[in-house]
Amino acid sequence: MTTPDNSETSAGQIEVLSVQLGELLSRHGLRVSAAESCTGGLITAAITEVPGSSAWFEQGWVTYSNTAKQLALGVSLDVLQASGAVSEGTVLAMADGALQRSNADIAVAVSGIAGPDGGSVEKPVGTVCLGWAVKGKESTAQRFRYTGNRRAVRMAAVADALRGTISRVEQSLIP
Repeated sequence: MTTPDNSETSAGQIEVLSVQLGELLSRHGLRVSAAESCTGGLITAAITEVPGSSAWFEQGWVTYSNTAKQLALGVSLDVLQASGAVSEGTVLAMADGALQRSNADIAVAVSGIAGPDGGSVEKPVGTVCLGWAVKGKESTAQRFRYTGNRRAVRMAAVADALRGTISRVEQSLIP
């Protein structure tokens, strides 16, 4: 689990990351999709805030409930029951489902506990899982633990989702 310092995550940083992602995807003719839970569409909003994003953004899903994750993305009940909605297994299934259900080359997924309620000893408030699926590559996931209020947790998750997507696009370009 990664515990980054998210106290300074700003809208400006997210904008810079979104532009960077867009330039990278555009340069290589790639498209991205997003499957979101705790961020409620903020990743999609950050990406589509960039002019010209229609050339490289495919689509997004906000699947806040477990039922929505199952119906829209094909996340199995077994995965949800085994580890819960906030787990590496769930975001891997969400990312894989988003990739399979879109014309994207890469998909990013997020599920977490933004607070102020809903945490537990095993998964305290600020626990967020991110997952990525890239065509032709093995899907990956990472767990983060953010601090701060609901907005700070969500903004940090968006920033790390964009950073991780940039990283995975760059890695996928290596033969």
